[in-house]
Amino acid sequence: MKQTIEIDLPAELLIGLHTNAEGFATYLKERAAISLFKDGKIPSGMASSWLKMPRIAFLKLASNSGASLLQNSEDDYRRETSLL
Repeated sequence: MKQTIEIDLPAELLIGLHTNAEGFATYLKERAAISLFKDGKIPSGMASSWLKMPRIAFLKLASNSGASLLQNSEDDYRRETSLL
């Protein structure tokens, strides 16, 4: 089931960011997915599926945005490396 959220924003914001509504929506989706992943609310597989990108691409995007991919536990390491 697809859900749509409508956000009001001034046209000046899009102009100032040199983007259009679609580009801004993509940016917000990426930031939301990364934030939810960083907060432990969704797993990387769900985030990558939502963004329609390979999981490894999402992990790279999240890592480049400052997300810690592992909590430095042996369980995290085994789980993450088994999926590559």
